[in-house]
Amino acid sequence: MNHPTPWPGPPQVLSFAASDPTSGAGLQADLLTLASLGCHPLTVVTALTVQDTVGVASVHPVAAGLLERQARVLLDDMPVAAFKVGLLGSADNARMVAKIVADYPDIPLVLDPVLASGRGDALADEEIICAIREELLPRTTLLTPNAPEARRLAKNAEAPDDPPLDACARRLTGLGAKYVLITGADEETPEVINTLYGPAGVVRADRWQRLPGSYHGSGCTLASAIAAGLASGAAIEKAVREAQAYTWRTLEQGFRSGQGQWIPDRFFSLPRPAHGR
Repeated sequence: MNHPTPWPGPPQVLSFAASDPTSGAGLQADLLTLASLGCHPLTVVTALTVQDTVGVASVHPVAAGLLERQARVLLDDMPVAAFKVGLLGSADNARMVAKIVADYPDIPLVLDPVLASGRGDALADEEIICAIREELLPRTTLLTPNAPEARRLAKNAEAPDDPPLDACARRLTGLGAKYVLITGADEETPEVINTLYGPAGVVRADRWQRLPGSYHGSGCTLASAIAAGLASGAAIEKAVREAQAYTWRTLEQGFRSGQGQWIPDRFFSLPRPAHGR
């Protein structure tokens, strides 16, 4: 596979994800996050969604062939420093993304396995989960599930219904993911504990003050921020640590734009005009 000639501009990150009209999550969240961290984002639409800040009403996957055409023309033209994968919409799309990235084994891939919305709307069936396990995990540099997603992805006939997270991480790395970052916002702990696992076990665990409220797109923000770090040449531990710090600040400075979840402020460091001016 011939790669386009590198260019002297910002690193380019290609995101495979669904469009979110609220810009809280999905492709729009990836665009905002990557741009705020100095990367040039490229996008492949995997699905269209009908949603607001309260929840997801429906998901409409694009055809796998259209997904492939979107990606191939970009990859033939523009050098990509990292892949970020989010909501896939269908098992066919999961398999197609795996087929595409297999042609670029040297490009790191961050996989955010979006299986449900913040209020619990199901966004992936068992066929999609099976395709992720079998096709995408062997291509994944870093998997970023929350605790429920880690347990669902790691589930098998022999595993208990509520396995410990370290056991989930062992299974997920055994399925091919090089690293797994399990986030703990959904766990009942005084602090949010995010743990990075590698083939030999725990690499690092980071603790963050638990913020009040519920946020739309925190997982997309974190995964995109890690992809930005990897695209800029950071080692995995540094990329993971710095992305967590950035994500926590976006949540701390988050805002409520509608009647549901809060939105992370990816441009928290920029001055804001006063209301009414």
